[in-house]
Amino acid sequence: MSVAMQWIVLWGVTAITASILGGIFASIKNRDTSHWIAWGFLVPPVVLWLLLLPRNKGPRPRRPTLDEIDRHENGPL
Repeated sequence: MSVAMQWIVLWGVTAITASILGGIFASIKNRDTSHWIAWGFLVPPVVLWLLLLPRNKGPRPRRPTLDEIDRHENGPL
């Protein structure tokens, strides 16, 4: 296997591991898990930033559903 292929595989394993850890840490710190999973996959070192952030107090942030967004933008039918 070439060196380039080894780097690609290493980056893939690192990205997948970082996204899993990002989801776990975001859940522990009461943050939006899908946001941190995505950023952990795209930029694995961002998981270290998540570790430095304090835990959110109160309920976990929730993204509105597509129906709620549509109702907000267009009003009730």
